[in-house]
Amino acid sequence: MDKFEQRVHDDLFKQLLQMEEVDERLPEAYDIEERWQPIAESYLVDGVREFTKYPTVSLGWMMYIGMAMAKYWDDDWALYSKVDDLYRFTRDKSGYDLMDEYIRGPLLGLSQPAFDNTENLVRTCAELAHTLLMHEKVEPGTEAAFRAYVACIHQLYLMGAYVQLHRMGYHMVRM
Repeated sequence: MDKFEQRVHDDLFKQLLQMEEVDERLPEAYDIEERWQPIAESYLVDGVREFTKYPTVSLGWMMYIGMAMAKYWDDDWALYSKVDDLYRFTRDKSGYDLMDEYIRGPLLGLSQPAFDNTENLVRTCAELAHTLLMHEKVEPGTEAAFRAYVACIHQLYLMGAYVQLHRMGYHMVRM
């Protein structure tokens, strides 16, 4: 992991730890991590297109995707792991613009106030990632800017999965 991605990881982790949304030790989620590359490749078409007008949406939606992957993993990974494009599978349930509501509602089954609290959690993390990205001072449209964006969405994806695993009762605590 490069220095910038490590900083994004560390800052998001610290934020989520303060919010008591993760444990001090993050889970090992190999199945979910292995799906990152194909999910990212599929997501980038939508994410990059949306970034200019809606940067926190472009970043935050990947955290929702991480939450969705954790839910799929817990529900029936033998089934969901066979889906070729899990990003499109999830997005196409309601479309890109309403993907957050689909994930929080029908997929995760959240009702008030957890529905709104999750929206606030994702917004907080996306704003933090966006701030880190803007302070990286990379020239827009360059390969360095693209790599920094990918580093942000990678960490948001992982943190989304960790949050959802934590919420479903998977806790990594020292025995």
